[in-house]
Amino acid sequence: MEYALCSGGKRVRPALCLLAAEACGGAREDALPAALACEMVHAYSLIHDDLPCMDDDVLRRGRPTTHVQFGEATAVLAGDALQALAFQTLAAQKDAEVVAKQVAFMAAAIGPAGMVGGQQTDMESEGCHPALEEVLAIHSAKTGALITASLMLGAVAAHRNPQPWQDYGQAIGRLFQMSDDILDATASTAELGKTAGKDEAAEKATIVGVLGLAAAQELVASEVERALAAVQSLAAGPFTSVLSDLPRFLGARRS
Repeated sequence: MEYALCSGGKRVRPALCLLAAEACGGAREDALPAALACEMVHAYSLIHDDLPCMDDDVLRRGRPTTHVQFGEATAVLAGDALQALAFQTLAAQKDAEVVAKQVAFMAAAIGPAGMVGGQQTDMESEGCHPALEEVLAIHSAKTGALITASLMLGAVAAHRNPQPWQDYGQAIGRLFQMSDDILDATASTAELGKTAGKDEAAEKATIVGVLGLAAAQELVASEVERALAAVQSLAAGPFTSVLSDLPRFLGARRS
């Protein structure tokens, strides 16, 4: 089947979950609960990321952010509810072994060693001029952890070893955040669907801030090659093509 890996991160995580399951020889239907859970967690993270106490943005995907439309308290509760519903969806599956593994991977990916920890470090680094290694560590936790977990949950749904998907997932996660950094500096608000130029204004930890635009684009090109090399180690058969298309798309991403 064909996978629509949408630009800007929209619905990529559930698509990757289903893709990994099928690439591992499983049925995509068996991975649907995990795919839904990944999208719920991603949506919750965006709602909270846009809050005034964090990135304080008024636009998301070209529309008013949740706290702007419905109020800050409702936005907080909506994010909380989505996170709980994600774990409820995973727990409702019949295979207890699959549930245990998927819940553990998801919790690790979005907790203090993953997405939440990455967000905290990202906020603390504002105005501090971190080194490139620190910026990449933030990218790996804030963005890469959930993307990697999406792939690993798909592999678990297919009853396969999820570990081979780690290198590819981390490379894709870094590419997403790197391309976001570059787009924030080069694209318009209309193109992004969110406020452009906020990273520089807030002195955020970005590869553009550390390296400058030209060197940041070179780093993205090298990360594309890293992701393509990781694809070859997966032995994904007919799914190799779409797995390779994603890093190439991210390397040339314009919105």
